[in-house]
Amino acid sequence: MSDDKKAKSATSSVLTKFSQSQIQEMKEAFTMIDQDRDGLISKGDLKEMYSSLGVTPSEDILDSMLKEAPGQLNFTMFLSIFSEKLSGTDPEDTIRTAFAMFDADGKGTLPEEYLKDLLENMGDNFTQDEIRQTWKEAPMAGGKVDYVKFSALLKGRGEES
Repeated sequence: MSDDKKAKSATSSVLTKFSQSQIQEMKEAFTMIDQDRDGLISKGDLKEMYSSLGVTPSEDILDSMLKEAPGQLNFTMFLSIFSEKLSGTDPEDTIRTAFAMFDADGKGTLPEEYLKDLLENMGDNFTQDEIRQTWKEAPMAGGKVDYVKFSALLKGRGEES
C-alpha cells in the first residue's frame, strides 16, 4: 500500500471515531493552538498559546507534547492523538457493566437522583460543577439516565441530537 493510501485510510478511520460536532470542536481547538495558522502545531505555536494563558512551560514539556505525534502535527494527527487518548479509557462494555451493577431492574436506566448520589459519594467524588456538566451531556428522559447510550457517548459513539 502506498504512503498516500495509508494516510487516506488512517484519516478516514480516525474520522469515523468522532461525531461531526466533536470534529468541529476539535477543529476549533486545533485552530486556537495553531497560532501562525499554517495548518501545523509547532513548538512556537504551543509557546504562544501557553503565553496567552499566562503560562511559560519548559522546553522539555513542549518537546514531550510534540513527541506524541510520530510526524508533523496536522489536524488529522491531532485527531489521531485524541482518539488514542479516548481509547485509553475502559472499553464501552466495561463502562456499561459498571453502570448495570446499580440497575437492579436491568432496564438500562438509573434514576437521576440515585446516579447523582453515587457520583457525589463513591470513588472519586464529583463536584457540583462536574455533576452539572455531566447532566448537560447525559441522555435523560423522565428523570432517568440511559446509561447504555451514555456509555456509547463517553466512548465517542453517541448519536447526534
